[in-house]
Amino acid sequence: MSAEERAVGLPRPEGVDSWEGARAVRVVVADDQAVVREGIVMLLGLLAGVEVVGSARDGEEAVALTAELAPDVVLMDLRMPRCDGVEATRRIRERHPGTEIVVLTTYADDDSLFPALRAGARGYLTKDAGGEEIVRALRDVTDGRAGLSPTVQRRLLEQLLERGEGPGRAGPAGGTVPGSVDPAVTAAPVVPEADGLTERETEVLVLVADGLSNQEIAGRLRISTATVKTHINNLFAKTGVRDRAQAVRYAYQHGLVRAPGRRVT
Repeated sequence: MSAEERAVGLPRPEGVDSWEGARAVRVVVADDQAVVREGIVMLLGLLAGVEVVGSARDGEEAVALTAELAPDVVLMDLRMPRCDGVEATRRIRERHPGTEIVVLTTYADDDSLFPALRAGARGYLTKDAGGEEIVRALRDVTDGRAGLSPTVQRRLLEQLLERGEGPGRAGPAGGTVPGSVDPAVTAAPVVPEADGLTERETEVLVLVADGLSNQEIAGRLRISTATVKTHINNLFAKTGVRDRAQAVRYAYQHGLVRAPGRRVT
C-alpha cells in the first residue's frame, strides 16, 4: 500500500483556519468504498474550518492513522472489512481519548446507532447530510457537545419514551430520574412566553423537536434558512440550551410536544 493510498493530505483552502475565530478541525476520513471516501475528502477539502489530514480504507487503518496523525475527529463509516467502525471507534476512544468520533453512515437503524454510541462515538450522521451539517457536527464534538443529526436525535428520544426514560419520570422516594418522562409535564403545555419565546420561536422549537433540519423548517414556515438560524440562536439564548439535542429535551420537558413529532395543542 502506497503512502498516497494510506493517507491523503490535502492543501488547506484559503481561510480554513477561521471558524468563528477557531482553528480548523483536523479530520481523518474512514470508509471502505473508494468513491465515497474520495468524495467525502473532496467535499471536506472545500469547506472552511476543516482540514483533512488522512483517509483510511477500513477500521484498522483508521486506528493506525489516529495514532500517527492525532486528528481531532475521525469521520467513521460503520460497515467496513477487517475492523468495522464500531470496533475501530472503541479502540480509538480507549487509546486516543483526545480524538472524537463522528459516524457518517448510510444506516440510521438501532442496530447501527446504539452500538456506535456505546463504543464512544460522540456524533452520528447519515450520508445524506450536507456539508454544513457535517461541519457543524465536527465543531460540536470538538467543543464537547453531541453532533447528532435531527433524525438521530428523534430516534434517541423515541427510544427513551418507549422505555419510559424521558425527562422527569418519578424515581425512588418521590424524586425524579434525569432523562425520564413525567406524565404531569407532558400533560399540559407551558406558556412559551414565560421564557420570553415569541410565537415564531416556539414554532421553530417544535419543528426542531420534530426532527426537521433548518432547510426543512424554512420550507415549512416559508421563511429563509438565515431567518431560521436567527430564531434558533434567539431561542437557544432565551432557554439556556446549547445545542439541538438540549432544545429537543427542553421542548419535551415544557410540554410543547407530547410524543415524537406531535405538538401539544
